[in-house]
Amino acid sequence: MDTAVEVRDLRVLRGGTVVLPGLSLTVPAGKITGLLGPSGSGKSTLMRAIVGVQRVAGGEVTVMGRPAGSADLRRRVGYVTQSPSVYTDLTVRENLRHFARVLAVGQEDVDRAIATVGLGAYADRVVDRVVGRMSGGERNRASLAVALLARPPLLVLDEPTVGLDPVLRRNLWDTFHGLAADGATLLVSSHVMDEAAECDLLLLMRDGRLVAQETPDGLRERTGTDDLGEAFLRLIEREEVTA
Repeated sequence: MDTAVEVRDLRVLRGGTVVLPGLSLTVPAGKITGLLGPSGSGKSTLMRAIVGVQRVAGGEVTVMGRPAGSADLRRRVGYVTQSPSVYTDLTVRENLRHFARVLAVGQEDVDRAIATVGLGAYADRVVDRVVGRMSGGERNRASLAVALLARPPLLVLDEPTVGLDPVLRRNLWDTFHGLAADGATLLVSSHVMDEAAECDLLLLMRDGRLVAQETPDGLRERTGTDDLGEAFLRLIEREEVTA
Protein backbone atom coordinates (compact mmCIF):
# COMPACT_ATOMS: atom_id res chain seq x y z
CA MET A 1 0.00 0.00 0.00
CA ASP A 2 1.38 3.42 -0.96
CA THR A 3 2.08 5.91 1.81
CA ALA A 4 0.89 9.52 1.59
CA VAL A 5 2.36 10.73 4.90
CA GLU A 6 5.18 9.39 7.02
CA VAL A 7 5.99 10.79 10.47
CA ARG A 8 9.19 9.74 12.22
CA ASP A 9 10.11 10.63 15.82
CA LEU A 10 8.20 13.92 15.69
CA ARG A 11 8.83 16.15 18.70
CA VAL A 12 6.91 19.35 19.33
CA LEU A 13 7.32 21.67 22.31
CA ARG A 14 5.00 24.50 23.25
CA GLY A 15 5.96 26.92 26.01
CA GLY A 16 8.50 24.43 27.30
CA THR A 17 5.89 21.67 27.50
CA VAL A 18 6.28 18.53 25.40
CA VAL A 19 3.19 18.18 23.19
CA LEU A 20 4.44 15.37 20.94
CA PRO A 21 7.27 13.38 22.56
CA GLY A 22 8.53 11.44 19.51
CA LEU A 23 5.56 10.37 17.42
CA SER A 24 5.87 7.96 14.48
CA LEU A 25 3.05 6.88 12.14
CA THR A 26 2.01 6.50 8.51
CA VAL A 27 -1.04 7.59 6.54
CA PRO A 28 -1.88 5.34 3.53
CA ALA A 29 -2.67 6.91 0.18
CA GLY A 30 -6.20 6.83 -1.23
CA LYS A 31 -7.86 6.02 2.10
CA ILE A 32 -9.75 7.78 4.89
CA THR A 33 -7.59 7.75 8.01
CA GLY A 34 -9.26 8.79 11.23
CA LEU A 35 -7.16 10.60 13.81
CA LEU A 36 -9.04 10.09 17.05
CA GLY A 37 -8.53 10.92 20.67
CA PRO A 38 -9.71 13.26 23.43
CA SER A 39 -9.26 17.01 23.22
CA GLY A 40 -5.69 17.93 24.08
CA SER A 41 -4.19 14.68 22.81
CA GLY A 42 -2.11 16.42 20.13
CA LYS A 43 -4.26 15.85 17.05
CA SER A 44 -4.28 19.45 15.83
CA THR A 45 -0.55 19.82 16.49
CA LEU A 46 0.17 16.73 14.41
CA MET A 47 -2.00 18.01 11.58
CA ARG A 48 -0.25 21.38 11.62
CA ALA A 49 3.09 19.58 11.38
CA ILE A 50 1.85 17.56 8.39
CA VAL A 51 0.68 20.72 6.63
CA GLY A 52 4.00 22.39 7.43
CA VAL A 53 2.83 25.27 9.64
CA GLN A 54 4.00 23.89 12.99
CA ARG A 55 7.45 24.57 14.41
CA VAL A 56 8.98 21.23 15.42
CA ALA A 57 11.78 20.38 17.81
CA GLY A 58 12.86 17.20 16.06
CA GLY A 59 11.95 14.34 13.76
CA GLU A 60 10.79 14.21 10.15
CA VAL A 61 7.45 14.60 8.39
CA THR A 62 7.30 13.50 4.75
CA VAL A 63 4.23 14.26 2.63
CA MET A 64 3.93 12.56 -0.76
CA GLY A 65 7.67 12.11 -0.86
CA ARG A 66 8.52 15.71 0.05
CA PRO A 67 9.36 17.40 3.39
CA ALA A 68 6.22 18.83 4.98
CA GLY A 69 5.74 22.48 4.10
CA SER A 70 7.63 22.30 0.79
CA ALA A 71 6.52 24.97 -1.67
CA ASP A 72 5.49 22.40 -4.27
CA LEU A 73 3.02 20.86 -1.80
CA ARG A 74 0.90 24.00 -1.42
CA ARG A 75 -1.52 23.09 -4.18
CA ARG A 76 -1.39 19.40 -3.35
CA VAL A 77 -2.54 19.60 0.28
CA GLY A 78 -5.96 20.94 1.32
CA TYR A 79 -6.21 21.97 4.96
CA VAL A 80 -9.40 22.73 6.88
CA THR A 81 -8.92 24.07 10.40
CA GLN A 82 -11.44 23.85 13.24
CA SER A 83 -12.32 27.53 12.75
CA PRO A 84 -13.79 28.31 9.31
CA SER A 85 -11.16 29.98 7.11
CA VAL A 86 -13.44 32.03 4.86
CA TYR A 87 -14.45 35.70 4.69
CA THR A 88 -17.65 36.28 6.64
CA ASP A 89 -18.78 39.33 4.63
CA LEU A 90 -18.78 37.47 1.29
CA THR A 91 -21.08 34.81 -0.14
CA VAL A 92 -19.83 31.27 -0.70
CA ARG A 93 -19.26 31.92 -4.40
CA GLU A 94 -17.47 35.21 -3.76
CA ASN A 95 -15.17 33.44 -1.31
CA LEU A 96 -14.41 30.69 -3.77
CA ARG A 97 -13.80 33.10 -6.64
CA HIS A 98 -11.28 34.96 -4.49
CA PHE A 99 -9.39 31.80 -3.54
CA ALA A 100 -9.63 30.51 -7.12
CA ARG A 101 -7.68 33.57 -8.27
CA VAL A 102 -5.06 32.90 -5.59
CA LEU A 103 -4.76 29.26 -6.67
CA ALA A 104 -5.04 30.06 -10.40
CA VAL A 105 -7.94 27.68 -10.97
CA GLY A 106 -11.02 28.27 -13.13
CA GLN A 107 -14.74 28.87 -12.76
CA GLU A 108 -15.46 25.20 -13.40
CA ASP A 109 -13.46 24.36 -10.27
CA VAL A 110 -15.53 26.86 -8.27
CA ASP A 111 -18.77 25.27 -9.49
CA ARG A 112 -17.48 21.75 -8.82
CA ALA A 113 -16.36 22.58 -5.26
CA ILE A 114 -19.71 24.20 -4.43
CA ALA A 115 -21.60 21.19 -5.76
CA THR A 116 -19.35 18.74 -3.91
CA VAL A 117 -20.13 20.27 -0.51
CA GLY A 118 -23.83 20.71 -1.31
CA LEU A 119 -24.02 24.51 -1.02
CA GLY A 120 -25.38 25.28 -4.48
CA ALA A 121 -28.65 26.65 -3.10
CA TYR A 122 -26.79 29.15 -0.89
CA ALA A 123 -23.88 30.12 -3.12
CA ASP A 124 -25.19 33.48 -4.39
CA ARG A 125 -27.81 34.68 -1.89
CA VAL A 126 -26.44 37.92 -0.51
CA VAL A 127 -29.11 39.18 1.90
CA ASP A 128 -29.13 36.28 4.34
CA ARG A 129 -26.33 34.07 3.04
CA VAL A 130 -23.10 35.92 3.36
CA VAL A 131 -20.94 33.40 5.17
CA GLY A 132 -21.17 35.30 8.46
CA ARG A 133 -24.92 34.62 8.57
CA MET A 134 -24.70 30.95 7.75
CA SER A 135 -24.87 28.17 10.31
CA GLY A 136 -21.70 26.69 11.72
CA GLY A 137 -22.13 23.57 9.61
CA GLU A 138 -22.57 25.60 6.43
CA ARG A 139 -19.45 27.65 7.21
CA ASN A 140 -17.51 24.42 7.73
CA ARG A 141 -18.67 23.21 4.33
CA ALA A 142 -17.68 26.53 2.75
CA SER A 143 -14.17 26.10 4.18
CA LEU A 144 -14.07 22.56 2.80
CA ALA A 145 -15.09 23.88 -0.63
CA VAL A 146 -12.09 26.24 -0.57
CA ALA A 147 -9.80 23.33 0.30
CA LEU A 148 -11.20 21.35 -2.65
CA LEU A 149 -10.65 24.06 -5.28
CA ALA A 150 -7.31 22.82 -6.58
CA ARG A 151 -8.35 19.15 -6.36
CA PRO A 152 -5.60 18.31 -3.86
CA PRO A 153 -4.62 14.65 -3.55
CA LEU A 154 -4.34 15.05 0.24
CA LEU A 155 -6.98 16.60 2.51
CA VAL A 156 -6.17 17.31 6.17
CA LEU A 157 -9.42 18.01 8.01
CA ASP A 158 -9.32 19.07 11.66
CA GLU A 159 -12.60 18.06 13.35
CA PRO A 160 -14.74 19.08 10.33
CA THR A 161 -17.95 17.63 11.79
CA VAL A 162 -17.81 19.26 15.24
CA GLY A 163 -21.11 20.91 16.15
CA LEU A 164 -23.02 19.51 13.17
CA ASP A 165 -26.41 17.88 13.41
CA PRO A 166 -26.64 14.17 12.48
CA VAL A 167 -27.94 14.84 8.96
CA LEU A 168 -25.13 17.26 8.11
CA ARG A 169 -22.56 14.89 9.59
CA ARG A 170 -23.93 12.07 7.45
CA ASN A 171 -23.83 14.24 4.32
CA LEU A 172 -20.26 15.33 5.02
CA TRP A 173 -19.06 11.77 5.53
CA ASP A 174 -20.75 10.79 2.26
CA THR A 175 -18.69 13.56 0.64
CA PHE A 176 -15.50 12.22 2.22
CA HIS A 177 -16.19 8.69 0.97
CA GLY A 178 -16.82 10.05 -2.53
CA LEU A 179 -13.50 11.92 -2.51
CA ALA A 180 -11.63 8.81 -1.36
CA ALA A 181 -13.34 6.74 -4.06
CA ASP A 182 -11.95 9.23 -6.58
CA GLY A 183 -8.43 8.63 -5.26
CA ALA A 184 -7.94 11.35 -2.64
CA THR A 185 -6.24 10.71 0.70
CA LEU A 186 -8.09 12.07 3.74
CA LEU A 187 -6.80 12.53 7.27
CA VAL A 188 -9.81 13.42 9.43
CA SER A 189 -9.56 14.19 13.13
CA SER A 190 -12.36 13.76 15.63
CA HIS A 191 -12.92 13.26 19.34
CA VAL A 192 -16.24 11.47 18.59
CA MET A 193 -15.55 7.76 18.62
CA ASP A 194 -18.69 6.79 16.71
CA GLU A 195 -17.09 8.36 13.62
CA ALA A 196 -14.29 5.80 13.78
CA ALA A 197 -16.39 3.28 11.86
CA GLU A 198 -16.41 5.63 8.85
CA CYS A 199 -12.64 5.31 8.42
CA ASP A 200 -10.44 2.78 6.65
CA LEU A 201 -7.66 3.15 9.22
CA LEU A 202 -7.61 4.54 12.75
CA LEU A 203 -4.82 6.42 14.49
CA LEU A 204 -5.72 6.59 18.19
CA MET A 205 -3.87 9.21 20.22
CA ARG A 206 -3.60 10.05 23.88
CA ASP A 207 -1.27 12.56 25.55
CA GLY A 208 0.72 13.05 22.36
CA ARG A 209 1.35 9.34 21.89
CA LEU A 210 0.02 6.84 19.39
CA VAL A 211 -2.02 4.25 21.26
CA ALA A 212 -2.93 2.20 18.18
CA GLN A 213 -2.81 2.18 14.40
CA GLU A 214 -5.53 -0.25 13.35
CA THR A 215 -8.45 -0.78 11.00
CA PRO A 216 -11.83 -0.59 12.75
CA ASP A 217 -12.23 -4.38 12.40
CA GLY A 218 -8.70 -4.94 13.65
CA LEU A 219 -9.38 -2.80 16.70
CA ARG A 220 -12.59 -4.69 17.43
CA GLU A 221 -10.78 -8.03 17.20
CA ARG A 222 -7.83 -6.83 19.28
CA THR A 223 -10.03 -5.62 22.14
CA GLY A 224 -12.89 -8.11 21.95
CA THR A 225 -15.69 -5.57 21.58
CA ASP A 226 -17.76 -4.21 18.69
CA ASP A 227 -18.06 -0.79 20.37
CA LEU A 228 -15.13 1.31 19.11
CA GLY A 229 -15.41 3.75 21.98
CA GLU A 230 -15.18 0.88 24.45
CA ALA A 231 -12.28 -0.55 22.41
CA PHE A 232 -10.31 2.68 22.87
CA LEU A 233 -10.96 2.63 26.63
CA ARG A 234 -9.77 -0.98 26.86
CA LEU A 235 -6.53 -0.08 25.11
CA ILE A 236 -5.96 2.75 27.59
CA GLU A 237 -6.66 0.44 30.53
CA ARG A 238 -4.16 -2.11 29.20
CA GLU A 239 -1.51 0.58 28.89
CA GLU A 240 -2.12 1.74 32.44
CA VAL A 241 -1.84 -1.81 33.79
CA THR A 242 1.48 -2.46 31.98
CA ALA A 243 2.95 1.00 32.65
